[in-house]
Amino acid sequence: MKEIVSKGAKTLVVIVAAMGIPNTLYADDLDKARAIEKKTNKVIQKAQSNVDANVEASFTLQSEIEQLETQIDNLTLYRDHLTKLVSSQTSELVSLEQQLNDIEDTRQGIVPLMYRMIDGLDSIISQDVPLRKVTRQKRLEDIRLLMGRADIAEAEKYRRILEAYQIEIDYGTKLGAYPAEIQFEGTTRQVEQLYFGRVSLVARSLDHKQFWVWRQESKTWNELSKDKGLEVNKAFAMAAKQQAPSVVTLPLSISSIEKGL
Repeated sequence: MKEIVSKGAKTLVVIVAAMGIPNTLYADDLDKARAIEKKTNKVIQKAQSNVDANVEASFTLQSEIEQLETQIDNLTLYRDHLTKLVSSQTSELVSLEQQLNDIEDTRQGIVPLMYRMIDGLDSIISQDVPLRKVTRQKRLEDIRLLMGRADIAEAEKYRRILEAYQIEIDYGTKLGAYPAEIQFEGTTRQVEQLYFGRVSLVARSLDHKQFWVWRQESKTWNELSKDKGLEVNKAFAMAAKQQAPSVVTLPLSISSIEKGL
């Protein structure tokens, strides 16, 4: 029995020993496998991180590409807009240049015309009955000075000339009175003058006791009788709106009209 046991023990020892050898080998292999697995996991994790980073970079790049494409589209539209704008401005510039040329041509024609019109005004004033003569001569002189000013547009100069002509026309259709001076018998007298159009220009003294009529033919002032002065006073009252309009008899200043009557 002992031997058997002993043999058995030996056998058991042997068996255990025999069984212990592979366990050591298996443990080493397991450690190696675990190390490989751990290393593999690290590689996989790193690879996954790289993949994630690449995917994120790809998305970022794609987003940037889309933004760039949008910017390109916007820039293309803006470029087309600028092209049209430049084309329009070019056409407008050509039009403005043509207008400037036309204006220059018009100016070259209008300036001589304005000077002829001014000479015409001068002729009218010098040959007309001397109603508001100081005012009319001052207006004419102002226009002459205006013509030499570079800071005044030609259109404004032309407007002033036309305005002066309109005033001259109005003198021929209106009734008006104003203070003035006349020369009578070599003496300057302060008077009130009244005109009815251009057909009658009369004056009265400041005390309303003397009356005169302008005779265009002789270009002199002639004294009126006091009875005619009554009609003159009525005309002055009408001009000052102190009396309602009515029929008055005024002496004529233009002899051709007197002959026609």
